[in-house]
Amino acid sequence: MKRYRLRNFKQAEKWKKHYLLQRSLHREIVQSASDIIKSKNFEKTKRHIQHGSMTVNRHCMDVAKYSLFISYKLEKMGIRCKKDELIRGALLHDYFLYDWHDANHVQPHNLHGFRHPGTALRNARREYRLTPREEDIIRKHMWPLTPMPPVCREAWIVTTADKWCSLLETLHVHKGHGAEKIRTEF
Repeated sequence: MKRYRLRNFKQAEKWKKHYLLQRSLHREIVQSASDIIKSKNFEKTKRHIQHGSMTVNRHCMDVAKYSLFISYKLEKMGIRCKKDELIRGALLHDYFLYDWHDANHVQPHNLHGFRHPGTALRNARREYRLTPREEDIIRKHMWPLTPMPPVCREAWIVTTADKWCSLLETLHVHKGHGAEKIRTEF
């Protein structure tokens, strides 16, 4: 019986630590990019599926969290990065604002992986004043599908976090709740 209690206690402590980390990461994201998170177009990303059942909005939030987590680990090794730009670039890396699964969309579905970084960058430039580092993150996050590799470490971090999140979503390890239905009021 004692062994069972000890195991449950350890599991509870592990979940508590995970929850506190997630809350801390979310707070830092909101602090650095509340203008993006509250924008109408970023809200619209809840209507489109990215991979599996994960929305584009949740995917971008997850990529920002994983990117921050990676940056903390690198910081312990003496490798620093610009966290505000890292967060903002991660949130805007898939800011293409369309459903790439829709066959009626202008761009062919099979070229989405190659073309959406440019579309995301154009959309982000229309709404936000981007730094060169943020532009590098958005433009090159799909490397090696995009020909030029990232230049700054923040772009490498987001590229890595994006690949990891995409893998987990595609394998249905990370599951979303599906896209929000468009609410119409009569």
